Amino acid sequence: MAEAPIETPLDDGNGALPVLPQPVGPPVETPIEDDGRDGKKKGPALNKYFKAVIKLQVSDLHLKAGLPPMIRMKGDLRPLSGGPLTAEQIRDGIFEVLSEKQRNRYEERGAVDFAYDVGPQGDADRFRVNAFQQRGKMSVAARRVSRDIRNFAELYLPDSIEKVTHFHQGMILLAGITGSGKSTTIAAMVDHVNQREPVHIVTIEDPIEYLFTDKRAVINQREIGIDVIDFHDALKYLMREDPDVVLIGEMRDVETFGAAVHAAETGHLVFGTIHASSSAQTISRLLDLFPPEERRQVRQALEFNLKAIICQKLVPSVKEGVPLVPAVEIMFMNASIRKLMREERDNEIVDVIRASYADGMVDFTEHLRRLVENGFIDHPTAYEAAPNPDELRMALKGIKGRRAGILA
Repeated sequence: MAEAPIETPLDDGNGALPVLPQPVGPPVETPIEDDGRDGKKKGPALNKYFKAVIKLQVSDLHLKAGLPPMIRMKGDLRPLSGGPLTAEQIRDGIFEVLSEKQRNRYEERGAVDFAYDVGPQGDADRFRVNAFQQRGKMSVAARRVSRDIRNFAELYLPDSIEKVTHFHQGMILLAGITGSGKSTTIAAMVDHVNQREPVHIVTIEDPIEYLFTDKRAVINQREIGIDVIDFHDALKYLMREDPDVVLIGEMRDVETFGAAVHAAETGHLVFGTIHASSSAQTISRLLDLFPPEERRQVRQALEFNLKAIICQKLVPSVKEGVPLVPAVEIMFMNASIRKLMREERDNEIVDVIRASYADGMVDFTEHLRRLVENGFIDHPTAYEAAPNPDELRMALKGIKGRRAGILA
């Protein structure tokens, strides 16, 4: 049986205020006030759906012609009330909030990424939005980004992750699939440096998700399409901006990775994200950017410049007040991992990680075990998220997995 639609918790403009069914939450007693830009007219037409995401405290909004607005609640997509949207409603609603440059970009490329703030200036909720064309019509995927940058403890990350912010040179890569919380974790890393070091931090993002406030550091954030035309130009001018720390939003091609390596080789600390599910796969994904004849040189660049890889996935939590919790794999570069990389034995890296828990490393199996024992997740969730459920089952019984035999 299909899930019942979720009532949109907003004033629909006619004085009606739908009531939220259980178990979404208690009935909404007051409507959210409209934040019209001129104090008289309503705000953008699609704002009520963005506000619904905020009011319901969920993560994502999806808009597709012929369907009602959909939100992601506890991992599943659920419809909001109000019926389906037309292609014109979606396109007109999105074009209402885009700049002329962003509209042109959508028309030329069939997609555009942008950040969108909902609410009064200085206290707005921020969304990362991708508007894209499918079958000739616009669809939208929007993710709510917390306005506050949380620290490692607030994100329930292992203590050892702080170690990555103490490097002064090299590359730190954060890996995970879309929706794994990479942006949130890397923002915590950058802000930790910001609180501690009197340095210049430059970020190159598409779009900017978290807005940093200068603390001990000076931070300049450059958004593709607004502050600079594209990644090529941003990377071209990067070294002229005297950065100490660089955040490159995503390692997406040869040029981006090459710029990151160059920055690391010239004494900078570089943070970047990549779509991968493990440390070994991260290395494989980077190598796959290059033709076979260049991969030996890329391995050497990684061997000398890579400092750490953090892989992350979000799993549902059973702890009250914690809807999702990150499960992570943390790899710090050491002599054994350099040897494995040099000998192209990347699949054995996890064995070194398992032999290095005392040094702050952790693999997914061990971290899932800790999350279960600390009451954050239940056994079924842990088994579903585990790379090898049988290994996790043994770990939960206190049986240790295979350790690396190449430490030297």
